[in-house]
Amino acid sequence: MSSDDYLKYAEWINDLEVSIGLFEMKTPITAEGERQIIEELSKENVFAIVLNEVDKLIGNVGLHNINWISRTAEIGILIGDKFYWGQGYAKEAMELLLDYAFNMLNLHMVYLKVYGYNVSAIRCYEKVGFKYAGRLREAIEVAGERYDVIYMDILKSEFKSVYM
Repeated sequence: MSSDDYLKYAEWINDLEVSIGLFEMKTPITAEGERQIIEELSKENVFAIVLNEVDKLIGNVGLHNINWISRTAEIGILIGDKFYWGQGYAKEAMELLLDYAFNMLNLHMVYLKVYGYNVSAIRCYEKVGFKYAGRLREAIEVAGERYDVIYMDILKSEFKSVYM
């Protein structure tokens, strides 16, 4: 990720349709605040998703909360450019990052959290190979409705690399 892209990220994060699926976003953010967040994330295993053929930034994907002893991590993804939703870019980015997590970092398990209303994301995660690990029932409220927080995970032994 590059902090030069902070204005684009701030635009995405402040778009409710984009940010409603993100766990960390509770309030609007300033462009400067987003620049600082990107600077911190760029020090971690978080990567921009760029369409090579047109050199266009469409989102990011990353590993968080890495536990090197237990060899686990949480994965997160954002496709911020809504034009590219539903075209398979999230699935491809997740598969590439899981390949990196399991075959380069030697992690054993990767997990994620997703809101129950985010059906398209859940379908994507299932296609990648994630399994249901549990749920926190009615753990969040959005627009007066209660929704579950769903935990999903994938083990190294379950992951099918696109390279092998």
